[in-house]
Amino acid sequence: MDIGIDLGTANIMIAIAGKDIVFYEPSVIAFNKNSEDITAIGMDAYRMIGRAPGNIAVVRPLCDGVISDYDMADTLIRECIQRVTGRQLFMPRIVICVPSLVTDVEARAVIDAAREAGARKVYLIEEPVAALLGAGVDISKARGRMVVDIGGGTTDIAVLSMNGIVIKNSVKLAGNKIDAAVMRYVMTRYRVQIGERTAENAKISLAEVFSPDGSRKMEVKGIDQVTGLPARLELTDYDMYKAIIDSINELVEAVKELLEKTPPELSADIHDDGILLTGGGALIGGLDKLIAKETGVKTSVAKDPIRCVARGTAKAFECMDSLASGFERVSLYGYER
Repeated sequence: MDIGIDLGTANIMIAIAGKDIVFYEPSVIAFNKNSEDITAIGMDAYRMIGRAPGNIAVVRPLCDGVISDYDMADTLIRECIQRVTGRQLFMPRIVICVPSLVTDVEARAVIDAAREAGARKVYLIEEPVAALLGAGVDISKARGRMVVDIGGGTTDIAVLSMNGIVIKNSVKLAGNKIDAAVMRYVMTRYRVQIGERTAENAKISLAEVFSPDGSRKMEVKGIDQVTGLPARLELTDYDMYKAIIDSINELVEAVKELLEKTPPELSADIHDDGILLTGGGALIGGLDKLIAKETGVKTSVAKDPIRCVARGTAKAFECMDSLASGFERVSLYGYER
């Protein structure tokens, strides 16, 4: 069995080569502080956020697309793989994705976690490469293709040609930072503190960054910071626009900066073929239209953008010998044991 893993800040997805995604749950783990026993992982742990008693810690072991808590990440990866494989005694090959500008130290943490989880061989693939493979784009031709993968912790922007990355950038501005911006806005504007899950749900339901008109509404609940009592208020899509537009503008600027650095011939290809958006952030309302307006390049959202990277990690097994850059065997890093 060959396994591809999209180890995201927000979600972890596992795909099996020749099949589709078989595991898709939040990258959250809960453990008992006293006994250090694992209480829950994935969706079960996610439901505990903001609701767990004092002796239960609910953590996200990944931050900005890389491992921030090695022990918890190791446990999370191992438990997820065992759910997929049914705890069979075999050692699979694993392709695992990393942000474009991952450091050697960060890559080593990912590799070690996968090896501890039982991998026979580990391969790293950069998220833009996996995203285009998962979106069904042929990256083997001598033609420039541009992808913007907006995940939970990082946004990876890259131009690919002939199975390799020509130019790339990775910015730590994505879904989680946008959720935090929503929480700050509601606190500042309405003096109400809302939780992480509430902010995320409001973003998914209301976000519109191109033409908000205030017609879409949603009730949210939180704590009134003046009285300290439970409170509820109504947010509109225009509220959401004001909350997140500064973050979105930073993202658009990063796209424009990479376009400016792209070689002329590839830039002409991108103008013809357009920019492809993948990742959960691609679903923010009007984002494709805003990028198209600001760059002058047509922009589209991939089909099922959230799962593109995970599907790409599994597809990498079919073409691993031809991928030029953005895909590395662990032995090239000198980490094989």
